Amino acid sequence: MPRSDGARTAPRKASERLRRLLVVVPYLVRHPGTPVDEAMELFGVSEQELLDDLDLLFVSGLPPYGPGDLIDVDVQDGRIWIGMADYFSRPLRPMRAEALALYLQGTELAETPGLEEAPALSSALDKLAAALGPDALGGLPARVAATAGGEVEWLEDLRRATTERERLRIEYHALSTAETTEREIDPEEVFVALGNWYVAAWDHRSDAERLFRADRIRSVARTGERFEPRGLEGAGRPLYTRGDEDLDVRLRLSPDARWVAEYYETTAVSELDDGGLEIALPARRLEWLERLLLRLGADAQVVEPKELKDRVAELARRTRKRYV
Repeated sequence: MPRSDGARTAPRKASERLRRLLVVVPYLVRHPGTPVDEAMELFGVSEQELLDDLDLLFVSGLPPYGPGDLIDVDVQDGRIWIGMADYFSRPLRPMRAEALALYLQGTELAETPGLEEAPALSSALDKLAAALGPDALGGLPARVAATAGGEVEWLEDLRRATTERERLRIEYHALSTAETTEREIDPEEVFVALGNWYVAAWDHRSDAERLFRADRIRSVARTGERFEPRGLEGAGRPLYTRGDEDLDVRLRLSPDARWVAEYYETTAVSELDDGGLEIALPARRLEWLERLLLRLGADAQVVEPKELKDRVAELARRTRKRYV
């Protein structure tokens, strides 16, 4: 429930505020004159938080920051009006590379199980795909859809805990070690990346920040304990942190596999004459790369290390044998 005294139970992060503004502003633009009390109730914020957000809009715009370049906010007699700057009325015209990147990330998100906004997002992506055309997209839609993760049983519990700042007790299966452990975590951010849901949390077992894949959580139990957020980063954070044990992997990708460079952490990318790419990426374990390369087939070639090339060939041989 919103609080009318302006008090907060926990500090608000910039990422929370941005997400809220991206919802609040379009609503208030479409519903001019919305009462402040109604907006507080609808978005679950205090009056002070709402007014602080609206104050921030006063300084939002583009150079040279003239009257037509800034968002206009008017709060009178307990009601809110927002006038958008002139540039919001102009259609967005992204470059081809920008549109492809937008389509790639949007398709990844829409294919993720458990996303309530998926139907609206899919509709927007269909329009973007029509504008790009089949020559630009090629086989990208099917390849991106194939990366989507499985069902996440505890997604709503995790989202609720991040909102209510409640500590959870979880059982987590780590694929790298094949171990299932019990942990208490303070979940701060739930976000999607590379077709999977992730939880950025403080892990009390290791007394450190950890990133958990939500589909590898085997059970979730509420503790009833609240926590103070530490400001952990969620969406947009690197999913991989380099270490001393990393291997340097180099791959050659066909034009149809260029999307791999968008999806994964790379340390070098160079264009090839045929329109493909040669990329370098770090990897601590090769198992996930084996599966990726098996899925890519002839669209990817291992340059180095030779160990990975041999392992993929052996995996492909075993896989074919199952169907013979």
